[in-house]
Amino acid sequence: MMKRYKLGFDFLGLILFALMMIPTLLWSFIQAPNDILRTESITPVIDIIASISQTVMIASLCLLINKNSDKLKLSPMIIATVICFLMYFLGWILYYCGVVNPLIILDLTIPPSLAFVFYAIDRKNIISVATGTMFLICHLIFGVVNFIL
Repeated sequence: MMKRYKLGFDFLGLILFALMMIPTLLWSFIQAPNDILRTESITPVIDIIASISQTVMIASLCLLINKNSDKLKLSPMIIATVICFLMYFLGWILYYCGVVNPLIILDLTIPPSLAFVFYAIDRKNIISVATGTMFLICHLIFGVVNFIL
């Protein structure tokens, strides 16, 4: 399986990650009006697994290139990536407008994870798809258990 990959650098994968981190960085410095996200997590083991899978996902997305992937072009997976990206930003805008409900929590949880998975599928990066799916599951459990249940 690793024969299909080469070490390289996917600049757009890094750009996607950097753009996705903008709301989180802003949140680190600017508190939202009804900021329920600033609580201690009750899922520490899930959080550790999520952090590890997120790190491996981003590293593999940016550093492992599938030799069989096509040049980047507008495809259904790239469109899905952009839609997820926009949904995520909309969720943060609503969160900063004081809207906090299960739908917003799910929006801050699922679309960013799916954006990475869709991008990885487009790039035929199965390692990033697998670790991104693990991150999605952990991120969803974290969001639901800590903020919805």
